[in-house]
Amino acid sequence: MNASAKISIKYGLLTAISLIIYFVILKILGWHTNPFLRLFNGVIMAFGIYSVLKQYKLISGTTFTYINGFKTGLLTGFLATFVFAIFMAIYFFHLDVEFMNTLLKEWFYDYNHGGGILIFIILIEGLSSTTILTLTFMQIFKNSKNVPQNN
Repeated sequence: MNASAKISIKYGLLTAISLIIYFVILKILGWHTNPFLRLFNGVIMAFGIYSVLKQYKLISGTTFTYINGFKTGLLTGFLATFVFAIFMAIYFFHLDVEFMNTLLKEWFYDYNHGGGILIFIILIEGLSSTTILTLTFMQIFKNSKNVPQNN
């Protein structure tokens, strides 16, 4: 396993754990039904991807490339998303079915969808935000090919 994969797994799991802890805190406070508080999930994901890219560039040194950095960011975010989605699936279907029914009733009252639509939404949100955040942060971390201007 190369350095990119190792660091991606480490930061992906840390990001997923942070997302889970944030959800549990919201649940304890009774705020877990407020959809606007889910926006902070993006902040947690952004911090995880930024941190892994910064660390990977630091350990890679001169061998850091855009492609490897991009793969590292994607792997980190995708892993965090899938681990969080698995946790939420277990939570929805086994721990708090009433919460799932509440969300389905409030968000999809005109349709007869099962709880899988909620997991699908979590996956789509996580995968798309991972891609956008990785593309954005790679603009900061990429090595510049610009030639300095002589005055």
